[in-house]
Amino acid sequence: MSHNHCHDCNHHEHNHKLELVKLIISIILFIFSFKFSEYKLLIIITSYIIISYELVIDVFKNLFKGEIFDEKFLMFIATIGAFIIGEYEEALLVMILYQLGELLNHKAVDKSRKDIIKLMNLRSDVVRVITNDKEKETSPEKVKVNDIILVNPGEKIPLDGIVVEGVSLVDTSSITGESKPLSVKKDSKVLSGTINMNGTLKIIVTETYKNSTVSKILNLIENSDKDKAETERFFSRFAKIYTPIVVCLALAIFIIPSIITKDFNTWGYRSLVFLVTSCPCALVISIPLSFFSGIGACSKNGILVKNSLCLEKLLDIDEIIFDKTGTITEGVFEVVKVKGFGIKAKELLEIAAICESNSIHPVAASIKERYGKEVDTSKLKNFKLVDGGVTVTYDNDKYILGNYNLLRKNKVNFNMTKDIGTVVYISKNNEYLGYILISDKIKKSSKKIVSELKKRGIRDLIVLSGDNDNVVKSVCKSVGISRYSSELLPQDKVAYLNAAKKEKLNVMFVGDGVNDAPALIAADLGVSMGGIGSDAALEASDMVIMNDDLAKINTAIDIASFTKKIIYQNITFVLVVKGLILILAAFGLSNMIGAIFADVGVCLITIINSLRIFRGK
Repeated sequence: MSHNHCHDCNHHEHNHKLELVKLIISIILFIFSFKFSEYKLLIIITSYIIISYELVIDVFKNLFKGEIFDEKFLMFIATIGAFIIGEYEEALLVMILYQLGELLNHKAVDKSRKDIIKLMNLRSDVVRVITNDKEKETSPEKVKVNDIILVNPGEKIPLDGIVVEGVSLVDTSSITGESKPLSVKKDSKVLSGTINMNGTLKIIVTETYKNSTVSKILNLIENSDKDKAETERFFSRFAKIYTPIVVCLALAIFIIPSIITKDFNTWGYRSLVFLVTSCPCALVISIPLSFFSGIGACSKNGILVKNSLCLEKLLDIDEIIFDKTGTITEGVFEVVKVKGFGIKAKELLEIAAICESNSIHPVAASIKERYGKEVDTSKLKNFKLVDGGVTVTYDNDKYILGNYNLLRKNKVNFNMTKDIGTVVYISKNNEYLGYILISDKIKKSSKKIVSELKKRGIRDLIVLSGDNDNVVKSVCKSVGISRYSSELLPQDKVAYLNAAKKEKLNVMFVGDGVNDAPALIAADLGVSMGGIGSDAALEASDMVIMNDDLAKINTAIDIASFTKKIIYQNITFVLVVKGLILILAAFGLSNMIGAIFADVGVCLITIINSLRIFRGK
């Protein structure tokens, strides 16, 4: 948990205690006012000042800022009006009940925020750095890349790194929502914020605290209220227009009948009841809280949602575009065939491993892994990543490794293989040497999520991939997607998304976050899969799925749908109860206690209802 959060929690705790003390003193004085009737007015005024002085200060501060019409202003006017018409006890009781309701509301909201922040309590305050076989405790911010840190069983892993010594199970649930522990050993990558369960680990740090997974996640959570959903923005605007109208109506209820009937007290009281009843605070508090709880529920399930606007957009998606590699497929490649023409398969694999030695692409990694030996790169030069593959000079010969189009573009004469998979064709000085066939497993969840999204009525599911046509066609057929485009460059994907936008479609793009940043930004809703290690993914995505489970898209839509349902429940409940009590107030059939229920009581009920989202009920 960040220091700011701790400070805020302590500050709120102190404020709540102070409010509770003032409330108890005011209630005691209120009871005493009935016993000492000769000092009744003095005791009531003293009690009123104790319970409301902060509210009155806020009202006058807001008056100077030009912010007149808020719920504190309505409450102040209502209680002062009650004093003027001689309803002293009622004026004080209204303020006591209002402050009691506010205290309960704040406690409920703070409890929700604490629960959500506790869920994301990923930060370690102390790190043990090993220097010259000695342990030294320091803060995460002071640790540098390549420092060796020690993490004991039961402790949080403070920074991203690679295990250099030790074997353990790591609880990644706080990051990925995955309950099954991850087994780690030497050379395993570990993420900050996860918990080392049963073995001592020595880890070499690969990212500073500022760039670590935990820092990125906390930053996302803390800024999750930056872009507000349309529903939220509407009710913020609504409250600003609604409150002045209510004040004018209350004045009309007081002035017009009072002039006709000459009964100023009765109509004054009714207008005050009307004023208190009509406070919009239940909607102003419960709607943002509902979205915040929705974002928290997603975090609990290993889904990072940047803001409430993204949560709302989940329910308006017309079309979902998937990248193939690392999204629908595992993104774990393995060489399944090496075919040489005029060259032995073993020699072709060695050449490919040497030529791909400077590439970090998963395909290149699979070739190097299959070769399994150290390569001599001393004669390697002019390495270039090009569209569709690589070009390189080795031992003064020019090699091209890549897809069919790349070699044909370079006027290499050969026939395309009918093998299904990712094919790396290889040429030496424009003479064809052969190919390496690589396959990538389809994720278990891919077929299921495609079926579920179709049932939801998503208009179109499409795959856009840079891979060859046969591979993409085969994968799409396996998972049940009929539309696809293959052999695309990143800019082709962006062009496709822009065309869909022109048709006024709301498009979600789901990618692995490694090379899909432009498409993630171009989409209405960018979702990156397992992209937590990628800076580009976190910055470009609206939603990050912390493990590679595509089914989490469905979970996120379910949470968004439940959030919207709760918001509509709250809006309906508030409008019905307030409308009913306003009508009763206008006819003199409701008193200040009913008005307080319509304001504070309704607010508390909507808050409790909103918290159901986070609890997952």
